[in-house]
Amino acid sequence: MGRGPAPEVPARPGKSGGPVEQQWLSRRAHEAEGAAAGGFDLTQCVREPIHLLGGVQSCGSLVAVDPATGLVEVAAANTGALLGVAAADLVGGPVTRLLPAALFEEAVRAAGDEDGVPAALDPPEEVTARGRRFDVSAHRRGGLLILEFEPRDDGDAQARGFYQGVRRALARLRSAAGVAECCEVAVREVRALTGFDRVVAYRFDGEDGPGEVVAEDVRQDWEPWLGLWFPATDIPPQARRLYRENWIRVIADVDDASVGLHPPVRPATGEPLDLSQAALRTVSGFHLEYLRNIGVRSSMSVSVLRAGRLWGLIACHGAEPARITPEVRSACEMFGAAFSLQLSAIEERERADALVESAARTAAVAEVLERGRLDEGLGGGGGPLLELMAADGVVLRRAERTLGAGEAFPPALLRTLADRARGLTPGGLWCTDRLAEEEPADRADGTAGGPSGVLMVPLSGEGEYLAWRRPERPMPRQWAADPAQPVRVGPRGERLTPRGSGAVFRAAVRGRSLPWTVRDQVAARELWRLLTGLVLRHADVLDAINDELRMRNTDLDSFAHAAAHDLKEPLRGISNAATFAMEDAADGLDETTLRRLQTMQRLAGRMDELLNSLLHYARLGRAGLRIREVELGRAVDAALEVAGPRLAERRVRVVRGTLPRVWADPDRLDEILVNLLVNAAKYAREDGERRVEVTVERRPLPPAGRDGAQAPAGTEQVIVVRDNGIGIPAERHQDVFDLFRRLHGPAEHGGGTGVGLALVKRIVERHGGRIWLEAAPGGGTAFYFTLAASEPAPEPA
Repeated sequence: MGRGPAPEVPARPGKSGGPVEQQWLSRRAHEAEGAAAGGFDLTQCVREPIHLLGGVQSCGSLVAVDPATGLVEVAAANTGALLGVAAADLVGGPVTRLLPAALFEEAVRAAGDEDGVPAALDPPEEVTARGRRFDVSAHRRGGLLILEFEPRDDGDAQARGFYQGVRRALARLRSAAGVAECCEVAVREVRALTGFDRVVAYRFDGEDGPGEVVAEDVRQDWEPWLGLWFPATDIPPQARRLYRENWIRVIADVDDASVGLHPPVRPATGEPLDLSQAALRTVSGFHLEYLRNIGVRSSMSVSVLRAGRLWGLIACHGAEPARITPEVRSACEMFGAAFSLQLSAIEERERADALVESAARTAAVAEVLERGRLDEGLGGGGGPLLELMAADGVVLRRAERTLGAGEAFPPALLRTLADRARGLTPGGLWCTDRLAEEEPADRADGTAGGPSGVLMVPLSGEGEYLAWRRPERPMPRQWAADPAQPVRVGPRGERLTPRGSGAVFRAAVRGRSLPWTVRDQVAARELWRLLTGLVLRHADVLDAINDELRMRNTDLDSFAHAAAHDLKEPLRGISNAATFAMEDAADGLDETTLRRLQTMQRLAGRMDELLNSLLHYARLGRAGLRIREVELGRAVDAALEVAGPRLAERRVRVVRGTLPRVWADPDRLDEILVNLLVNAAKYAREDGERRVEVTVERRPLPPAGRDGAQAPAGTEQVIVVRDNGIGIPAERHQDVFDLFRRLHGPAEHGGGTGVGLALVKRIVERHGGRIWLEAAPGGGTAFYFTLAASEPAPEPA
């Protein structure tokens, strides 16, 4: 069954030929409706085991032999008429009753050790039956050697000039420059080789979708099919599977009376003989009726594969019965293989041309990204990345940041792309022009206006990617049959019929975007290659920076050690010397000298405080954290034991709400709270009520990235220390967190070293959190901080 979209198409034309627009239901719904109305169950076609139909076409005969013993296990019922030994007499006896032992051994060798395609044999002149020579082919299937016998006619007109025709066909095929020309050459040459009345190149829209006639060579009095689409139900899944396994399929006469097998069921398996690879395999009655209803008496199909997938078929139809000789069949099979290879070669050539064409543009995009101008590459109204792919939206997910430009990607689709990126190998990509079919609606958010096409290239195995989106682009199609009514009344009754009348049914396929071409995919891979080189270069730079940082940290450790021992000792000596001088000569010092000694003593003490603060700040960057669950209320009580005297001295009242448990290092959390409370005491207002409040709030999560990146859903827990003091001007909000930076003089507002808020910021960041403030002159200050190590609180239902 096809997996096509729900099309919106005209109804069947009336007498005037003008279409009447109507909304169609999905194809499956129509199939069920048609089955109910007409009594024909279309699902029978899908369920039918066409490789186990238990018969062969009467133009030849078949036996299945145990290759180890040479005993016949199954024989076609017509072996007596064609080969001179009845099937009942053959079964259980040696196959040498039909062919010499040497030829049997050659057949065993030619068939190989595994299931495979038939290998033709060239029997000696004396191997005849009833005065006729036979072409013999052999292949293995299900542990048996299957031998097929087809009468040879040495005077057959098809054999004249045969090899010259094959060489000419292959030469013309090799000269084809594009896919369209390749298909045109193929249908013309196959018709010349076989003599069929119609030969078409039939391309599938996906391996299980409908098919389009992309090239045709047909006799003048037959209605052309070029450009028409045929429903996916015309070729059910099991038939497509056999087309992948067996390159060629011939039906000599649709009215042929099939020949049964003896015995009908293999004793070893309880099933009919598997004839998947047999050239003489009988045909489904449904397909025969299909062919009869369109006036076809004989047919042949040659598979076209690309990268192991079924690309399409070369389909041949004849108005009269036609027996295609093994030589011609083999030539067509070889031609089909050459056609498949030529398509692959054309695709590789297109890929190479696309690489050259897109190299300059991808290099320009990579240069923009390399210079760090992500806002130019992903911002504004589109930029180079959008133009590169003719897309309406692009998103880059890297290092926990999501940057986008153009139309937004639904959040669920972003998660889907991250999942797919984790499953792709480096340099791979994933693309689709039918997103609603590839992803369930609950994952793709396929709402109106959403993307219908996506191309994504992974940047790492960690869910990082670069992806483009395209909008829906309805595509017109002309159907040879009404897809809503695949079952129609034909000359032989109610069966599958591709043409209910001479009318063409026009459709607009919905839910599809402009397809991603080879050029698009090559450009994406080339951009991935350039970005990978960019990342490696940046990694080298980062390694060098890290090496330098490690050296500087070592220097900082040395400096901290010197500050703790070497510098503090001279300072104590200077302070002590000033003290001793003042004590020993207190009465003999003049006022100026005494003041200078006191200044020396005070500055030495301040220098000692600064060194202590610097040493503490440096140690915070290296000391490990002991994270555990802490009652925030008790942490505030402990901080008030230290900061309480300063708050009481300034007559600052402390207010707090209901405080939850948090996850933090208790000692470092105490340090945060003490510094913020002391800071509130220092900068309390001179008049009116003085108050500081400790609360917890829930706030929306911050944006995941810059450049208009969409903020993720959800909230986070934020601890707030808010006072009603003198406030801070907006332009100085970041200055307060700088080391040794005070906004006032050393002796103003209680003095200090300017280290307290820098320590708070360092501790919060060590916890993986953030700190910021909101303040205005005279309006008080509120410090907000998070502790990202905390367990996330459950979101409200």
